[in-house]
Amino acid sequence: MTEGSATAGPARLNTSVAHNARVWNYWIGGKDNYEVDQQVGEQVAGMFPVIREVARADREFLARAVTFLAAERGIRQFLDIGTGLPTVENTHEIAQRIAPESRIVYVDNDPIVLVHARSLLTSAPEGVTDYIDADVRDPDAIVRRAADTLDLTRPVALMMLGILNFVLDTGEARDIVRRLVAALPSGSALVLTHPTYDGDVGGEGNRAAMEFWNAHATPPITARSRTEIAAFLEGLEPVEPGLVPCSQWRADPAVVAPVPQFGAVAVKR
Repeated sequence: MTEGSATAGPARLNTSVAHNARVWNYWIGGKDNYEVDQQVGEQVAGMFPVIREVARADREFLARAVTFLAAERGIRQFLDIGTGLPTVENTHEIAQRIAPESRIVYVDNDPIVLVHARSLLTSAPEGVTDYIDADVRDPDAIVRRAADTLDLTRPVALMMLGILNFVLDTGEARDIVRRLVAALPSGSALVLTHPTYDGDVGGEGNRAAMEFWNAHATPPITARSRTEIAAFLEGLEPVEPGLVPCSQWRADPAVVAPVPQFGAVAVKR
């Protein structure tokens, strides 16, 4: 997901090595994956069994966050970086169910995602859904191309779910967020999730699983502490309950189990 350069899609397709977008699809019960993705996915799940719960919690967090921003804050524009393979309840489906005129730009540079996005991420007639083949490490290009679809003088929800963990250098990751947020007006929001090693939310097993992943799959990944993840929200106003396990962000009170994946929504004032 958003890894490498934004060259032509088919030239980048490699089905001999497990890829995050496809393995994630496998974990949430999708069918857009290959045997190598299933094998690596099973190995990681054996080392870190909670990973399937993380995948589901991340997806459910997206639904709650988009619903909150569209229904309660009136945001009508979404820039979703690190789209992943389309599945049920994608950003545009949730937003346009609430406000059909919503405009959504998806960003990824995985060739399989590109093919599926073009065929499946279709807009409601009143709104717009677009796709940008670009790299998260080039935020200026993302902003420039997103401006063809989004009005960057009006609030935008910047969706960065499970994407900054592929930027291994924390300073670079912070700079990417800073540059993207700087391009958006007041009233915009940053929505992010990020895996952690923190033991108080069950992240102890993440380290060995990620080491296996980095040796057998692509792109390489890292986890970060709560403090490091909180730094991505610097200068923004977190929405209650702040930075918490994504399974617990504005969830049904009966759903209390934390997962080692933090989530937050924060507003630019």
